[in-house]
Amino acid sequence: MLRREAPDALLIELPDAAPLLQWAALSHAVLDSALVVVLPDPAPAAAAQLLQLGVQDVLAADESKSLARSLRLAIERKRIERAARKAFATDLATGLPNHTQLGEHMSHLLALREREPAPMALIVLRIEGLARTAGLLGAESANVLRRKAAVRLRAGLRASDVVASIGSDAFAVLLAWIDSPQDGERVAAKLAQSLAQPFTVAGRSQTLGASAGIANYPEHGKDAAALLRRALGQAASLASLADGHVATRADRGPGAAANDEEA
Repeated sequence: MLRREAPDALLIELPDAAPLLQWAALSHAVLDSALVVVLPDPAPAAAAQLLQLGVQDVLAADESKSLARSLRLAIERKRIERAARKAFATDLATGLPNHTQLGEHMSHLLALREREPAPMALIVLRIEGLARTAGLLGAESANVLRRKAAVRLRAGLRASDVVASIGSDAFAVLLAWIDSPQDGERVAAKLAQSLAQPFTVAGRSQTLGASAGIANYPEHGKDAAALLRRALGQAASLASLADGHVATRADRGPGAAANDEEA
């Protein structure tokens, strides 16, 4: 089933504001569309409440001559609002969703999984090699390398998967669905191998190492915080490898960290 794009604007004409104030889907309707409401005689308090809830404009019925102008302005205000929201939720260095936006993606997906159960996985990749590049070639070259790593990660995943930047040396990958718990480990290994392939930065070859922490839903948690905590903890406790093989607890042998959780 194809998902319909949200309309640029919605125009709603009502005899009074009460039904709209009680509409459970109002917060969703104003998320991506400019909503303009026409009322016979809007009370200032009701109009103010609607504006606080995200409505772009409230017009009286006798202001119909200004309706076209109001719709144009509402669409432009919504466009500016969307751009600001995207900028706030984006890591400007890589163009990827940031930690906050990842949390929102996970919360929405987990809510869907409550209604339509299906396994999913969260991978956290801790990257090593950026500091070395910064020392050799400078901070801007390290930023270039990080951006190239982000592009390579995104290219190795499905369109439905989410890649996010959650720190200066860490990425998170949200696999929207998996067939088995082993799928997360296979994807993590593939991504680590892709990062280990040389990058060209400032005319020089640079490589990265990666350690991965993996949390599977629902085995390791049913909320975003629990899944992220597990994946972050695992990634932080493992030594990165730069040969294209992702670091796991098995790579470290019996000296596992005390905070490792049982699979």
